[in-house]
Amino acid sequence: MARIKIDIPKKFEFETNLDIRIQDINYGNHVGHDCFISILHEARLKFFKTLGYTETDIEGKALVISDLAVSYKSQCFYGDALKIQVQPAEFNKYGCDIFYRVTHVKTQALILLAKTGIVFFDYTQNKIARVPEPFAGRYSSDI
Repeated sequence: MARIKIDIPKKFEFETNLDIRIQDINYGNHVGHDCFISILHEARLKFFKTLGYTETDIEGKALVISDLAVSYKSQCFYGDALKIQVQPAEFNKYGCDIFYRVTHVKTQALILLAKTGIVFFDYTQNKIARVPEPFAGRYSSDI
C-alpha cells in the first residue's frame, strides 16, 4: 500500500508548544487523529497571530483549507508537551501549503509531519483570490 510522503521544508521560522489535554485522548489511550487536526489548527492560528493576521483577515483575504495530509510517526499521551513548527511554502497564484513538524518536547521524538493546502478567498466577492503580496513576500518570490 502506498504511503503519504510529505517533503518538509528544511527551515521552520515559527514554533509553539502545546500540552496534550485529557479531551485529546481516545480509547487507545493516546492522542486521537481527529484531535491532531485541532492541534495543528491551534498552531496555525498562533503562527498567523505573530504576523498580525487571523485566518479571516490576511491582508483583507481569508483562507480556506483545500486539503490535509498527515503522516503519523509515534504516539503521544495525556500531559505530553509538543513542539509544533509551522512554515508556509510551495506558493502558487491562489495559495500555498502550510507545513507542520510535531515533536515531543522532552524526548525529541518525531510525532507527525503534516501539511494543509490553503487557498485565499474573498468573501465580499465570494470567490478565490490571489495570495496577498505582503504575506507571500515574506516567504516566496516565485508567485
